[in-house]
Amino acid sequence: MILRIDVKPGSAQEFEAVWRKMAGTVSLRPENLDQWLLRGTEDDTAYFVVTDWTDEASFREFEHSAEHLGHRAALAPFRRGGWMETTQVAEHVTGTR
Repeated sequence: MILRIDVKPGSAQEFEAVWRKMAGTVSLRPENLDQWLLRGTEDDTAYFVVTDWTDEASFREFEHSAEHLGHRAALAPFRRGGWMETTQVAEHVTGTR
């Protein structure tokens, strides 16, 4: 799942702190494999949340949970727009490190 969150100017630090706290609780769900918070380099008010779940049904169950609705409410004061897209891995190539 990829979520773009456009935050209000000047609220980045607070937004990141709230997101970090919420990510800690989401990571306790066994269906949640990983989470990333990315900040845009061309627009410093653009954030991208990438989450990896065992399957879409598990994500959808979380998406409609009271826990997630609480997270959305906690982030609402910082948001000014965005979008969400569910995705599937089409290809994965590991680097040679």
